[in-house]
Amino acid sequence: MFDLSGMNALVTGASGGIGSAIATALASRGARVALSGSNGQKLRAFREQLIEETGNPEHGDHVEITCDLSNAEQVEELIPATLDTLGGIDILVNNAGITRDNLAMRMKDEEWDDVVRINLEAAFRLMRASARPMMKARFGRIVNITSVVGATGNPGQMNYAAAKAGVTGMTKSFAAEVASRGITANCIAPGFIRTAMTSSLDEKQQDAINSRIPMGRMGEGGDIGAAAVFLASREAGYVTGETLHVNGGMAMLG
Repeated sequence: MFDLSGMNALVTGASGGIGSAIATALASRGARVALSGSNGQKLRAFREQLIEETGNPEHGDHVEITCDLSNAEQVEELIPATLDTLGGIDILVNNAGITRDNLAMRMKDEEWDDVVRINLEAAFRLMRASARPMMKARFGRIVNITSVVGATGNPGQMNYAAAKAGVTGMTKSFAAEVASRGITANCIAPGFIRTAMTSSLDEKQQDAINSRIPMGRMGEGGDIGAAAVFLASREAGYVTGETLHVNGGMAMLG
């Protein structure tokens, strides 16, 4: 069950904490993965690690594709580059994202623009570009990583919450458009996940966060990876336009 052998996946933000966990989870189930990010050095190091852990010489090695998602031209080239290197695309995981936190009255235009451009617009461009090859194959899995704050809001994150909520609405619309072609589109909305960024918080800050989570702890990257494997699988073929909230019960959303 949940075997991804023979499937090709593109994961953006692949060298980050959640992105690398998603890429590892997909690869461990047999997918060949194109790792995308803006830091070529980190991508290469992670690619070598991933090949060592999950390489499949019969199917071909994982690849890395450097891309600056704030650059529309580079974004438009990412799906063609994936098709050239992998030979096809079955799974697209829009994971990359940035924050530029500020209170609304202090938020600069560029802080709004940067977050919307990378978190929302780049995801749209990649979904649009992947639609044609997926429709031709009559199979595809789109997995968009949103956030619990896209559903609940969060002070100081009007730009981030708006972009993530936008991704949710965009995903539902796309799902309705391509459902008849064997393509699904879903979101995963993480809560607090243990990454290098959250690990840098002091004990008091971490305790304050954990007190808001019924499970009493932050999630792990593997929790998001497991959700991505399910939504990318053939077994999830009747699930589309949905958001899977992975937050330890912090926000029990219908």
